[in-house]
Amino acid sequence: MMFYVGIDVSKQTLDCLWLRDPEALKVKTKVFSNSAEGHLSLGEWLRKTVSTEESSIHVVMEATGVYHEALAYALEAQGFLVSLVNPAFIRDFAKGLGSRHKTDKKDSLILARYGALVQPDRWVPEPEEIRALKALLARLSALEKDLQRELNRREKAEISQSSAVVLDSITVMVDQLRQEVARVRQQIDDHIDRHPDLKSDRELLSSIPAIAQVMSREMLGVLRGRDFNNAGQVAAFMGLVPKLQESGQWRGRTTLTKNGNSRLRAKLYLAAVVATKHNPDVRAQYQRLLKAGKTKMQAIGAAMRKLVQICYGVLKHQSEYQPQCAI
Repeated sequence: MMFYVGIDVSKQTLDCLWLRDPEALKVKTKVFSNSAEGHLSLGEWLRKTVSTEESSIHVVMEATGVYHEALAYALEAQGFLVSLVNPAFIRDFAKGLGSRHKTDKKDSLILARYGALVQPDRWVPEPEEIRALKALLARLSALEKDLQRELNRREKAEISQSSAVVLDSITVMVDQLRQEVARVRQQIDDHIDRHPDLKSDRELLSSIPAIAQVMSREMLGVLRGRDFNNAGQVAAFMGLVPKLQESGQWRGRTTLTKNGNSRLRAKLYLAAVVATKHNPDVRAQYQRLLKAGKTKMQAIGAAMRKLVQICYGVLKHQSEYQPQCAI
C-alpha cells in the first residue's frame, strides 16, 4: 500500500501533509525548516508517523525555483519515492477540485491528493556529472548577462561622454568578466572531456550542421539531464510545441508555447536560423513550409523543433548525423 504526502516548499519552511485517508480527507501535518537538519527531521517524522518503510511513502512537490532541489535529493537518498510536478498541472488540478483559496496547508493537501489520484512518475536524480555541467552552464549564462550589461553601460557612457574615471571602471569590469567567461567556458569543456560518455555525446551533437560548440554543450545538458521517451517530449520541455492563436482577422496562426528555459530557446533560435542555410534537412523543411504559406517565424519554429529531433536522434542511436534528404 502506498501513502501520499504533499510538501509545499518555500525558502524557509516545508509544510508537510500526510493524507491519512484520501476518502475522508483525514490528514496529519507538520512544518519543518528548509535546511539540511530540517530534511532529516522530516524523514524521521514520516517514518515514525506513517509507520511504514520509506519506499511505500510517495512524496509530491512542485518543481518551482531552486528551493525544492536539496529536499528532493535528501528524501530520495533516504529511500522515499519522490515526484516533482509541473506547477501548471497542480493549478489545473486545484481548479478541478474547486479550490480557490491559497494557504500552505491547502497547497500541501492538493499536492497529496494529486499524488493519490494521478500517481505521478517517480523523480530520478540526475547523474552527478550532469548536475555539475548544468551548474557550470548556469554560471556561464549569468556571467554572459553581466558582461552584456557592462558593455551596454560602456556604450551609454561613451555616448553621454561620461568622465574618464567612469569609463575606466567599466573597462576594468568588462575585462574581468571576459576573463571569467573564458575561464568558465574552459571549465565546461574540461568537465565534458573528463567524462567519456559526455565527450562522445558532444562529438555526436557537433556532427549536426548548426549545432556548434555553444549549442552542443547546451543540448547535452538538456538531453542527458532528463529521461525523455521521444523527441516530442524534449520539444515540449523546451517550449517549442505550437499552439493555435486566433484573434480578429488572424485565423489559423500558431505560436510556440514558450514554456521552459527562455535563454536556451533563444540560443536554439539562432542555431535554427543558421540551420535553414546549412543543414540540408532543416533547409528542405524550411523552404517547403514557406512555399506552403507559413510565415517565416512559423517556419523557424518548425526548424527549432527539427533540430531538437535531430539532436535527440543522434544520441538515441549513438550515430553521427546523416542527412535524410538530398544535399
